[in-house]
Amino acid sequence: MNKLVSISCMSEQAVQMINITEEVHRIVAESGITNGLVAVITAHTTTGITINEPLECVETDILQRLEKLVPDDDKYIHAHFLPSYGATSNNSPGHLKSMLLGNNCMFPIQESRIVCGSAQHIYLVECDGPQTRKVYVQMMGE
Repeated sequence: MNKLVSISCMSEQAVQMINITEEVHRIVAESGITNGLVAVITAHTTTGITINEPLECVETDILQRLEKLVPDDDKYIHAHFLPSYGATSNNSPGHLKSMLLGNNCMFPIQESRIVCGSAQHIYLVECDGPQTRKVYVQMMGE
């Protein structure tokens, strides 16, 4: 059996970590899939999916390190008018930060529950907000 569900999130900051763990656990528990896999995938090129400990100090360290690695005030080529968007784009830092984070994670499902460590929480990381974002939760199994 395969099941696809989407989660909609509204970010409130330019760069932000949004903990979506409880919602993903709920979706898996209600899916009817007893054993299999769940993939969590962002639908955007300026967001990332990451797994980490849900502590404010860890979140702050991650966001500060992303800013040091990819500063917003650097010179980027992707800062010009895009006819396809009808606007000027200047979001290279968001693309680069999301590339470092990756766009997905995967966990086993056993007995209708995600198998993960107690400190493993799932985050959608906004890198070009605030915006409404979509995350897909794809479950496969029996």
